[in-house]
Amino acid sequence: MDYNINFPKLHIYLHHVGQSINIGSYRIAFYGIIIAIGMLAGIAIACYEAKRTGQNPDDYIDLAIIAIICSLIGARLYYVAFRWDIYKDDLISIFKIRQGGLAIYGGVIAAILTTFIFAKVKKLSFGQLCDTAGLGLVLGQIIGRWGNFFNREAFGGYCNNLLAMQIPVSAVRSTSDITQELMEHEVWVDGIQYIQVHPTFLYESLSNLVLLIILLLFRKHKKFNGEVFLWYLFGYGIIRFWVEALRTDQLLIPVIGYPVSRALAAVLVVVSAIWIVIGRRKKAKETV
Repeated sequence: MDYNINFPKLHIYLHHVGQSINIGSYRIAFYGIIIAIGMLAGIAIACYEAKRTGQNPDDYIDLAIIAIICSLIGARLYYVAFRWDIYKDDLISIFKIRQGGLAIYGGVIAAILTTFIFAKVKKLSFGQLCDTAGLGLVLGQIIGRWGNFFNREAFGGYCNNLLAMQIPVSAVRSTSDITQELMEHEVWVDGIQYIQVHPTFLYESLSNLVLLIILLLFRKHKKFNGEVFLWYLFGYGIIRFWVEALRTDQLLIPVIGYPVSRALAAVLVVVSAIWIVIGRRKKAKETV
């Protein structure tokens, strides 16, 4: 297996970008390390925001412990549901998360449901919990997407723009993600066969960084609890609708064959926009 990753237009050539480190006989994937860093960073910013707004940061640590577990389960179930053809004859493989197969939208849905139940049990504001924890969710996504970089996965089709990324065919996690178009534009460098792709992980990470900055600037001007999180759903829906169109590993809705993440993103954009308008109008009437 070849471990180089190149960004030829930027003249960046990375040699031996490994996928894991070994501690004794145990292999730890960089993907897992990055996800863990993203989770810790997300918890940190949520606790900071909780303290800033007069909430109890310990509530968010408790929420994180539960939500992270539920989100991992949700992300896995979402992926398995739309790749059932892979798992139906080998049900044990559903539990082999180390082999990959997590869908962020499944994790987000599970996190929202967990937060709703947590708010009911703790008698806290669901909207305020979402606003605060949502900042941590975005930061976690910004960092976590780099796990796809090390795994050579979640990339887009052929491109030749400034950010075009070259990855060796031998290092791609799943050859089913390599389209005919990519093979038609294969590149050979020093005897190594590369495909040149859209680095969609980078697109999403940078877009989420912009979204986080916008949310941080906006949060002091929100009109009602939950509005910050609704703007997150709106912004991330737009980002995901765009990025998903580029990816070659789309999860498809059975029968109609449309990318499920694009459909869900579109629904979230519309629903969150309507909810924001209704919430702002309701708040305006209350202050008259």
